Amino acid sequence: MKRRLFVMTATATALTLGMASTAFAQTKWDLAAAYPATNFHTENLQQFANDVDKASGGKLKITVHANAALFKAPEIKRAVQGGQAQAGEILLVNFQNEWQIFGVDGLPFLADSYDESTKLYKAQKPALEKKLAEQGMNLLYAVAWPPQGIYSKKPLNSAADLKGIKWRAYSPATSRIAELVGAQPVTVQAAELSQAFATGVVEATMTSGASGVDSKLYENLKYYYDMQAWLPKNAVIVNKAAFDALDKPTQAVVLKAAADAEARGLTASKRVNVESMDKLKANGMNIVVPSAALKADMKKVGDTMVKEWLEKSGAEGKAVLDAYNKP
Repeated sequence: MKRRLFVMTATATALTLGMASTAFAQTKWDLAAAYPATNFHTENLQQFANDVDKASGGKLKITVHANAALFKAPEIKRAVQGGQAQAGEILLVNFQNEWQIFGVDGLPFLADSYDESTKLYKAQKPALEKKLAEQGMNLLYAVAWPPQGIYSKKPLNSAADLKGIKWRAYSPATSRIAELVGAQPVTVQAAELSQAFATGVVEATMTSGASGVDSKLYENLKYYYDMQAWLPKNAVIVNKAAFDALDKPTQAVVLKAAADAEARGLTASKRVNVESMDKLKANGMNIVVPSAALKADMKKVGDTMVKEWLEKSGAEGKAVLDAYNKP
């Protein structure tokens, strides 16, 4: 009886120690995201987290906090840098004032197609990785939004029709566009966009078809001008110390899942671009091909902004554009 009791106790102790060891070996990360759970970027993030969980055998669990539930969009980068969240998804153009290279893919008509956007990313990536490393972070992957167009309550025949209009801005570049066309820039983040239009805080904005569907802009706006102006990227970043704390096999799992997410995200962005136009149209939005005058006016704005960007970014910016413009 005593021997049996000893064996049972020893077995229970071994099981307890085994469970404790398993719990200790599991690492948990919080990933802060700014967009709704139904947005294609967030769905891609969730798939990334699922892939990491499965491939690591549960050693690394990543919880995605959508719709700015953990941190607001402008706060996410600092939160990851400071370790309040191990990982996060940021819209790179939001941080152009901090470092000009962050904003290169928000320059109107510089890279205005998926192919050009991919080419620009390749030119930007080495500098981007270097800068983030200096700030204590790693770049995991990046995915472009669909091309940006203008949403408006009223018809637009030229840039003159934007004068005095309350223009929703979400980045330094979108604020500068407003200034150059004589509109009034009002900063509104994605999570508050629908309410801002419903209450008349803003009357026009430049964003993607996907964002228009997310925020149901068709409920308050009539026109979408398909400008194909630029394709800003969301980047998924991780705190370097958190990544370095993982064992090598788990690091490899994260990097493989990130590469898969980048490829999957690009495919999803292209699909969502088409689907978004269909959804906007089905809900009564007028999808308008911009007039020659409006296109020409906005192209001038883009030319001015590229010139200003080069002046501010100096040799570093020139090197990125030179790499981008190589045949």
